[in-house]
Amino acid sequence: MLFVVIATDRDDSLALRMATRDAHFAYVRETGVVKIGGPFLDAQGEMHGSLIIFEAADLKAAKAWHAADPYVKAGLFASSQVRPWKPTFNPIAAKL
Repeated sequence: MLFVVIATDRDDSLALRMATRDAHFAYVRETGVVKIGGPFLDAQGEMHGSLIIFEAADLKAAKAWHAADPYVKAGLFASSQVRPWKPTFNPIAAKL
């Protein structure tokens, strides 16, 4: 089943994001569940949040995966949510 993380960074946390980024990417590679992801951008074009689409067995497993993300452990996000997601239109996948 697919899930989406929608997260917003804490204010003035770009340095924390950058300091934790390698660990976050290592976690993503190790777990192998992410289908697509990337940062939201603020008005200045700087990273300020995340959107991640990933696979998990159920909502409990999805929330556990998110909780173990180094970004979450470092306290990067002011808010985040994990929600079930169903793709119904996907022109991007055909180009990947």
